[in-house]
Order: sequence, then C-alpha cells, then structure tokens
Amino acid sequence: MPTAPRFWKRRGLAAAFFLPLSLVFRVGVSFRRWLYRLQILRARRIGVPVIVVGNIAVGGSGKTPVVLWLAERLQQSGRRPGIVSRGYAGTAKGTEAVLKTSDPKRSGDEPVLLARRSGCPVWVGRDRVAAARALLQAHPEIDVILTDDGLQHYRLARDIEIVVVDNHQLGNRWLLPAGPLREPLRRLNSCDLVLAHGDLQPEVRALCPPVPVYRMQLMPTAFYQLCQPLRRHAPSEFGTTRIRALAGIGRPERFFDTLRELGFELAETRAFPDHHVFSADDLPRGTDVIVVTEKDAVKLSSFAPEQTWVLPVDAEIRNEAFEYILERLNGCKAA
Repeated sequence: MPTAPRFWKRRGLAAAFFLPLSLVFRVGVSFRRWLYRLQILRARRIGVPVIVVGNIAVGGSGKTPVVLWLAERLQQSGRRPGIVSRGYAGTAKGTEAVLKTSDPKRSGDEPVLLARRSGCPVWVGRDRVAAARALLQAHPEIDVILTDDGLQHYRLARDIEIVVVDNHQLGNRWLLPAGPLREPLRRLNSCDLVLAHGDLQPEVRALCPPVPVYRMQLMPTAFYQLCQPLRRHAPSEFGTTRIRALAGIGRPERFFDTLRELGFELAETRAFPDHHVFSADDLPRGTDVIVVTEKDAVKLSSFAPEQTWVLPVDAEIRNEAFEYILERLNGCKAA
C-alpha cells in the first residue's frame, strides 16, 4: 500500500481540492449500500455465521490482531472458526488455502501471519463469498467464518460487524480521495461493536450510540529469533545491544514507540509503506540486532540475517467485549 498523502492529516487547501471527487465517492458508496439494503444487489449467505472485522479508514488499525484474538477466544469457547481474507498485495488468482509455509508474495503477508498464529484454516480470495465457500467445502467442520477486513464487501452477508477505530487513521475525517475514510463516520452507528484502538475523541464516540464501544491495546509479548522461533528473549536479555528497528505496517511509529517504551535506545529506524515487498537491500548492514514486526517477519525469513528478532503483539480487549460477541453469535441463524 502506498504511503498515505500528508494532506489527509488536516483540512487544508490540498485536501479541499479533492472534495468534489469525495462527493462523487460518497454518492457512489451510499448508492451501492442502498442497492444492497433494497436487495437489488443480493448479499450471499454461506450457511454459517459470518463475523466481519473491518474499519472505515484506509490503513492499519489493528484488525489482524483482533481477528487473532477473536479466533483464539472462539476456539476456547468450543467454536471452530475459519478465516477469510482478500490477500491484499498477493498475486494469487481466484481462491486458495493459505498454509503456515505459504509464500506471502502469493497469499499476502497478513493471511500467512493468520495461518501461523491462529491454528485455523485460512483462505484468500478477492471474492470473499467464493473464498468462504471454498473454505467450508474443504473444512465442513467450520461453524463460523471470520473475515479480516471486508467491511465494505457487502456481497458477503454478515451476522456481526466489528469496526476497529484508530483516531490517528481518521485523519481529517473526509472521504477518499480528500481524506482517508472509506465510508462516512456515521457508519459506526450501524455496526454491532466498535473497538477503539486508544481513546476515541468525544465527537467520534458521539456517533457510536447505541453501538457498544470497548477499548483495545496492542501489547508486546516475548521477542523470538526469526531463524530460530523457539529461541525467545525478554527485553532485559538484550542488555545494551544496539537495536535497529524496521517496520512496514500502517503506523511504523507505533512499533518504534513500543520498543522505546520497553527501554530500548534505537540506533536506527526504517519505516516502509504498509505491505511493503522487502528485499535484502532494505535491511541494515552490520552486526547490530535488527527488530521487526511479526507481520514483516513472514516476508523476511528467507534472507534476513541471523541477528534479526521479531516482536509479536497481541490484542488486549476486555472480556465483556467477547461475551457480547458470543451472545450475538449464539443468536445467529445463518442460512
């Protein structure tokens, strides 16, 4: 994904120049949703409940960690979830399964991460209806489908919509291309649950009722060595080692700040666009320790140096949020 334009951060002249196009985009978004509401365009059900985890703005907001959190909690509750993703930036055509060993260039980085971490069947496809049906055909034991992104993919009928909101990703709160929004902010009051990555600003929270809002945080876990994943370190075990950090995610600065909060003095930081396709030239040279995100690690494993370490993060969300989701899920009658 290309770097977001700087003018998306504020309502200046550069952003205002694109407002006429944003108006056209807004009409198109509203008209398309209206067609689905009137069933002129038909949403397709796949026989099991579908939970969509998405956002209303371009860029990373923490959807993938939320899907991992939800998959783990559903498994603990006795459910058998499967995961569907578009496979953004992957080259795969049609639909296909994603394994722990799949090539992220083909499947996309996030689906490979989901396959490695979740323990669930994962399928990708631009047509999420076809991907979900293929997953169910291959794994008939699955009783709930999670979609990583896809809030705007209305062709796949959904039973629960979870929207992850990060104030930093809302920018100037204008729709594309004048701002980063895929849908108007008022879309929040028609979903089932809002997960706020950090504190929501009052004017954004005011748009949510009657939808419940729960706070989420991304919490770092133990470091592991990329070439030897079973070798793990606590932050204190690095001592005074020089650290160079690399990130190609929606908000690289969040990753760098996390490392600083853990007590590291970063000798260098390298930020890349989300879903960046890495090469060996992107990596720092020398003997210093390199620390990367888990999402980037799936693309670096074939050529990263031995001193490369990975810092995974987990979504920390109150148990009440899952209880609410489970209550809604138990009331679903997917057909």
